[in-house]
Amino acid sequence: MLELKLNFDSRDLDKQPLSETELDQLIGARDYKEFLNPRNELYRERNMARKLPSRADALKLMSRNPNLIRRPLLVHGSQIIIGFDEATYRNLAKTMKP
Repeated sequence: MLELKLNFDSRDLDKQPLSETELDQLIGARDYKEFLNPRNELYRERNMARKLPSRADALKLMSRNPNLIRRPLLVHGSQIIIGFDEATYRNLAKTMKP
Protein backbone atom coordinates (compact mmCIF):
# COMPACT_ATOMS: atom_id res chain seq x y z
CA MET A 1 0.00 0.00 0.00
CA LEU A 2 2.85 2.33 0.78
CA GLU A 3 4.55 1.45 -2.48
CA LEU A 4 1.37 2.43 -4.36
CA LYS A 5 1.34 5.74 -2.47
CA LEU A 6 -2.16 5.17 -1.16
CA ASN A 7 -3.16 7.76 1.40
CA PHE A 8 -4.67 5.94 4.37
CA ASP A 9 -5.09 6.03 8.12
CA SER A 10 -3.78 3.03 9.97
CA ARG A 11 -4.77 1.44 13.25
CA ASP A 12 -2.70 -1.09 15.14
CA LEU A 13 -5.35 -3.57 16.22
CA ASP A 14 -3.06 -5.08 18.84
CA LYS A 15 -2.75 -1.72 20.59
CA GLN A 16 -6.22 -0.41 19.76
CA PRO A 17 -8.55 -3.38 19.15
CA LEU A 18 -11.89 -2.98 17.44
CA SER A 19 -14.86 -3.23 19.77
CA GLU A 20 -17.70 -5.63 19.10
CA THR A 21 -19.80 -2.65 17.98
CA GLU A 22 -17.08 -1.42 15.60
CA LEU A 23 -16.69 -4.91 14.15
CA ASP A 24 -20.44 -5.27 13.73
CA GLN A 25 -20.61 -1.94 11.88
CA LEU A 26 -17.54 -2.73 9.79
CA ILE A 27 -18.79 -6.16 8.75
CA GLY A 28 -22.36 -4.97 8.23
CA ALA A 29 -24.31 -7.35 5.99
CA ARG A 30 -21.13 -9.05 4.75
CA ASP A 31 -20.32 -12.62 5.68
CA TYR A 32 -18.42 -12.39 8.98
CA LYS A 33 -16.56 -15.61 8.12
CA GLU A 34 -14.49 -13.70 5.55
CA PHE A 35 -13.02 -11.65 8.41
CA LEU A 36 -11.78 -14.69 10.36
CA ASN A 37 -8.10 -15.50 9.97
CA PRO A 38 -7.73 -19.25 9.34
CA ARG A 39 -4.00 -19.02 10.14
CA ASN A 40 -4.71 -17.88 13.69
CA GLU A 41 -3.98 -20.30 16.52
CA LEU A 42 -7.38 -19.78 18.17
CA TYR A 43 -9.10 -20.47 14.84
CA ARG A 44 -7.25 -23.77 14.58
CA GLU A 45 -7.64 -24.69 18.28
CA ARG A 46 -11.40 -24.25 18.06
CA ASN A 47 -11.53 -26.01 14.71
CA MET A 48 -13.48 -23.11 13.22
CA ALA A 49 -12.99 -24.49 9.72
CA ARG A 50 -15.50 -27.19 10.65
CA LYS A 51 -17.45 -25.55 13.45
CA LEU A 52 -17.82 -21.81 12.98
CA PRO A 53 -18.93 -19.69 15.92
CA SER A 54 -22.13 -17.69 15.62
CA ARG A 55 -21.75 -14.12 14.37
CA ALA A 56 -22.17 -12.76 17.92
CA ASP A 57 -19.53 -15.15 19.28
CA ALA A 58 -17.18 -14.37 16.37
CA LEU A 59 -17.49 -10.62 17.08
CA LYS A 60 -16.63 -11.22 20.74
CA LEU A 61 -13.68 -13.44 19.85
CA MET A 62 -12.32 -10.99 17.26
CA SER A 63 -12.64 -8.02 19.63
CA ARG A 64 -10.75 -9.91 22.36
CA ASN A 65 -8.25 -11.58 19.99
CA PRO A 66 -7.38 -9.08 17.24
CA ASN A 67 -5.09 -11.59 15.51
CA LEU A 68 -8.21 -13.60 14.71
CA ILE A 69 -9.09 -10.85 12.20
CA ARG A 70 -7.71 -11.29 8.69
CA ARG A 71 -5.42 -8.44 7.79
CA PRO A 72 -4.77 -6.04 6.39
CA LEU A 73 -8.23 -4.52 6.28
CA LEU A 74 -8.50 -1.63 3.88
CA VAL A 75 -11.70 0.40 4.01
CA HIS A 76 -12.46 2.80 1.17
CA GLY A 77 -15.99 4.16 1.33
CA SER A 78 -18.29 1.15 1.38
CA GLN A 79 -15.59 -1.12 -0.08
CA ILE A 80 -13.58 -3.37 2.24
CA ILE A 81 -10.54 -5.27 1.05
CA ILE A 82 -9.74 -8.16 3.37
CA GLY A 83 -6.26 -9.63 3.33
CA PHE A 84 -3.45 -8.78 0.97
CA ASP A 85 -4.73 -8.38 -2.59
CA GLU A 86 -2.17 -6.50 -4.67
CA ALA A 87 -4.30 -6.37 -7.83
CA THR A 88 -7.21 -4.82 -5.97
CA TYR A 89 -4.88 -2.33 -4.27
CA ARG A 90 -3.48 -1.32 -7.66
CA ASN A 91 -6.97 -0.84 -9.09
CA LEU A 92 -7.93 1.22 -6.06
CA ALA A 93 -4.80 3.35 -6.44
CA LYS A 94 -5.77 4.12 -10.05
CA THR A 95 -9.23 5.32 -9.00
CA MET A 96 -7.80 7.51 -6.22
CA LYS A 97 -5.28 9.40 -8.36
CA PRO A 98 -6.39 12.82 -9.66
